[in-house]
Amino acid sequence: MALTFSAIFVTSPLAACGGTDDTGDVPTVSSSNPMDGASGVPLNAKVSVVFSRAMDPLSLTTSTFVVKQGSTPVSGTVAAGADGTTAIFTPTSSLAGNTVFTGVITAKARTPAGQALAKDHTWSFTTGATADTAPPEISATNPSNNGTGVAINAKITATFSKAMDPLTLKTSTFTVKQGTTLVPGTVAYGTTGTTAIFTPTSNLAGNMAFTAELSTGVLDLEGNPLARAFSWSFTTGTTESRGPAPVGLGMAGNYVVLAKTAISTVPPSAVTGNIAVSPAAATFITGFSLVADATNVFSTSSQLVGKAYAANYAVPTPSNLTTAISNMESAYSDAAGRPTPDFLELGTGNIGGMTLAPGLYKWTSTVTIPVDVVISGGANDVWIFQTTGDLTMDAGKKVTLSGGAQARNIFWQVAGKTTFGANSHFEGIVLSKTDITLQTGATMNGRALAQTQVALQQATVTQPAP
Repeated sequence: MALTFSAIFVTSPLAACGGTDDTGDVPTVSSSNPMDGASGVPLNAKVSVVFSRAMDPLSLTTSTFVVKQGSTPVSGTVAAGADGTTAIFTPTSSLAGNTVFTGVITAKARTPAGQALAKDHTWSFTTGATADTAPPEISATNPSNNGTGVAINAKITATFSKAMDPLTLKTSTFTVKQGTTLVPGTVAYGTTGTTAIFTPTSNLAGNMAFTAELSTGVLDLEGNPLARAFSWSFTTGTTESRGPAPVGLGMAGNYVVLAKTAISTVPPSAVTGNIAVSPAAATFITGFSLVADATNVFSTSSQLVGKAYAANYAVPTPSNLTTAISNMESAYSDAAGRPTPDFLELGTGNIGGMTLAPGLYKWTSTVTIPVDVVISGGANDVWIFQTTGDLTMDAGKKVTLSGGAQARNIFWQVAGKTTFGANSHFEGIVLSKTDITLQTGATMNGRALAQTQVALQQATVTQPAP
């Protein structure tokens, strides 16, 4: 529907967060680990995929999930996750070193209702020379440790430093307790492959303390367990969050600016948070006058309150960035694939002057902000904006927040170019298929995550509060 009035209020919390029913769209492969084009893959790696919908586990076999070395199938076994949205291929023996492998999910993989993939899904990756024996670590949680005022309908998530084995993420290894009482719920594997999501069966009790824990039964794709059990605590508030489920960023959330080909600045810009490029090398981070650390794991800059990373830096930076880029691409696909928008073609793409309530918004055109915009909602509410075109904000205009809305819960999925005009101000996380440009004096509270390049022109980018 197209609405033309300037204030929008959603009164029902429509959680357009995808689904696993048998009446939706044709299933697809949302992500894979290793990702397409990955290199230096450990010799002891397993291969996993995440589907857009629950699949029939009986259709996930070594004839429909195939890993090949050249034209020769690799010997192994296939197992489906408990909820049907994941599958994992375990090679019988270690993969050959420095070799290209191809993964194939055939169109014979289907949902319980018989809906098959539209065509075979194929991707390739290249192994390195060694196995990986390093344990995974927890890089982030949501809610954060000692977080307060958490929504009573919140999902509890953990982000790992590596791609994880989905078969080891279950209610026996990921628990949530109120005191000593287990909270009933389900555990899902996030589309990035590096997140686990605990969904309580019913709303959490209000104004109560909870503890979440991950046991050493949680393994990464190389079979390495957590070095020790990991737990964190949080306290609920009294209200529910509105809008769709948030987009999981995985390790991409460790960066305020992340790009595949280049990051440039016209000095002096001011960036608070880490920046990174991959697979590009450090020479494609320009204008920052980077100073390499003695370890060569990262660099610093006078324009940067944080660290700069690139694919050609020392271990573990290359593998960390490979994962982060894969997570960024999966997050983009997740945001773009959310169905059933609450608002469709709002303002035919011109949202200037509007007040935007929590929800899922979709446009099949360029979105423009020629007049100030307000994003209004609570601290736990979520917004996802989808556009198949560009996102363009005029010079001097502002996106502002009200009612406690937080930039970390606002996701802008942009298929085209993103341009913020001179001296404009923007709020939220941009997941761009192409490039992001902040013109002279533009400021941004959020993250700029681009599948090509990010250009800063005497601009300011600040990572959102956790």
